[in-house]
Amino acid sequence: MKAVVWHGTGDIRLDEVPEPKIEEPTDAIVRVTRSAICGTDLHMVRGTLPGMVPGTVLGHEAVGVVEATGSAVRGFTKGDRVVVCSTIGCGACSYCRAGYYAQCDVANPNGPGAGTSFFGGPKGTGPVHGLQADYARVPYAATTLVRVPDSVTDDEAILVSDIFPTAWFGGRLAEIGSGDTVLVLGAGVVGQFAIVAAKLQGAGRVLVVDGEDTRLAMARRQNAETIDFNSEDPVATVRELTRGIGVDRVIEAVGVDAQRPTSGPAAAELDQLAEEFERERHQAAPHAHPQEGQWVPGDAPSLAARWAVSAVAKAGTIGVIGVYPPGFTTFPFGEAMNKNLTISMGNCNHRRYVPQLLDLVAAGTVTPSAFITQQVAPASAIEAYQTFDRRQENWLKTVLTVS
Repeated sequence: MKAVVWHGTGDIRLDEVPEPKIEEPTDAIVRVTRSAICGTDLHMVRGTLPGMVPGTVLGHEAVGVVEATGSAVRGFTKGDRVVVCSTIGCGACSYCRAGYYAQCDVANPNGPGAGTSFFGGPKGTGPVHGLQADYARVPYAATTLVRVPDSVTDDEAILVSDIFPTAWFGGRLAEIGSGDTVLVLGAGVVGQFAIVAAKLQGAGRVLVVDGEDTRLAMARRQNAETIDFNSEDPVATVRELTRGIGVDRVIEAVGVDAQRPTSGPAAAELDQLAEEFERERHQAAPHAHPQEGQWVPGDAPSLAARWAVSAVAKAGTIGVIGVYPPGFTTFPFGEAMNKNLTISMGNCNHRRYVPQLLDLVAAGTVTPSAFITQQVAPASAIEAYQTFDRRQENWLKTVLTVS
């Protein structure tokens, strides 16, 4: 079968690989009809998330059809149409029972202290072969698979595999309530769904920060109030729009590979921040050099974190769903503490939210396919990765479609 395979930093290929087989009684084999390219996949390609094992199949978003099940998978049969949850949980441990599927004690082969297990990730997450392939082995299938209602199309369901639940989780982390003013940092596809989630969770106003015109235009079509960090200071603008108070809640949907501001006050602020960081790092360890996975001057994520802390009102809340590597070391804790902020973060507990979000889609409340901007055949996957990595205009979400 064909699969998108990681061979090294910057080196991914569409390879012929063996078809997966049932390895454990709790497994299922799914024939993939839709998979998708995510910004998190780019972290692995770029080397931002270290520890990738050569030969790992990439991808953690998929919809497909059950082809085979292990003897312990009692709720699914061959032919069932399913969405694959991006994070893997056993469904039986204390964490899964409490809804913390992303911290399952059992699913990660590296042990209960290893944290989240997800498809197509580094060694510390399994590794478990990913979903950008003709077929996929799904561990703990009784929990990791969710049946797709007949009225929901594959194109709608694919964005419920990871993107929509992650955005929803961001709103829950931020504790959005009725009438809240919410700031979303990042207007990529997760940010777009964060707008949707914030409104469904009761937000009165939603402000969005990004630097890409087409993404800001899409946010405006959702009636979000947009802020372009290339032409205005986001924090100053937020304060102006909120009469100096700041927003009640923030969803940080940027992560470690933020788009670097190209001009204006944001670019100048980032350059100053980079100089300060380098000076402090050199004073602390004059002969040290940044290690793999650590923040280095010129990266933008620390700026996004500072915007979140500075733009939120006193006693406000921040939900961080953007991906940061273990070596990330900079965060404005002092300012956050002085403002009595609550900051929550983590990997989405997908299985907790996927069923209810599929119901919203089935009811017509949300139309996820509106955010798909490209559909390509799996044979074009490598080219699609390259174009997505360049952040080409109008390139928001790419789905790999099997006809």
